[in-house]
Amino acid sequence: MSIIVFTILLLLGAYCAGLLGSLTGLGGGVIVIPLLTLVFGIDFHYAIGAALVASIATSSGSASAYVKEGMTNIRLGMFLEIATSIGAVIGAAVALWMPTNGIAIVFGAVLLLTIALQFRQKADYVNVKGSRLAMKLKFFGSYPTKEGRSHKYELTNVSGGFSVMVLAGALSGLLGIGSGALKVLAMDGCMKVPFKVSTTTSNFMIGVTAVTSAVVYLQRGYIEPGLAFPIMVGVLAGAMSGAKLLKHLDVKVLRKIFAVAILLAALNMIYNGIIGKF
Repeated sequence: MSIIVFTILLLLGAYCAGLLGSLTGLGGGVIVIPLLTLVFGIDFHYAIGAALVASIATSSGSASAYVKEGMTNIRLGMFLEIATSIGAVIGAAVALWMPTNGIAIVFGAVLLLTIALQFRQKADYVNVKGSRLAMKLKFFGSYPTKEGRSHKYELTNVSGGFSVMVLAGALSGLLGIGSGALKVLAMDGCMKVPFKVSTTTSNFMIGVTAVTSAVVYLQRGYIEPGLAFPIMVGVLAGAMSGAKLLKHLDVKVLRKIFAVAILLAALNMIYNGIIGKF
């Protein structure tokens, strides 16, 4: 296969990954890693490096829009980035010596967890009394509603959310995915942040976490420009297309269909990791 054909296939595959990731809320990295490793047979470490670069691009593009809309809690996001950055460095360091078959098994398990978290009941907390630490750190705010009003909120259990964020960052560095599902779980489940705020703040944080992990991979030479660039362009273009199509498609049906595909990819990853194929 020539370099031109290979690059075109990477662009098309990454575009589909970004499109589906945007429509389902799972992110392109969840699809890019299986695409590169299972379909193209690329080494796991190089696949993770390319996925991290793509995460930086897509997070930066979408996060700016949410910040303008006033959905993102920037103060909370910057604080929790301390936890995810620490975890990301640890995860990236572990990934460099961990056997690729082991990474594949962990990746498959995280995919299963991500699917489960996608379909859990999403509660929009109201009348939450902020904890003393949360109020002291000024982790409260407001977000615009569909009616054009401003809905105020407070949050709690800062230490619990911080702890889960360390784990989310570690998985991001280890696997090259945004770990958005775990970030949302930390804010939505532990800290009782309204779902709209937790998802947008998570998106704001993903790029910073990916940069931290990418530095480690870059130092070890696992970010190959010829691979990372077409993946980044394709995923970003797909994510932008997905944002436009989101208003016209029945996302609930799409998520169910896509969940089956991700389930099969997860099981395939775990199986190939166990038999030592990677």
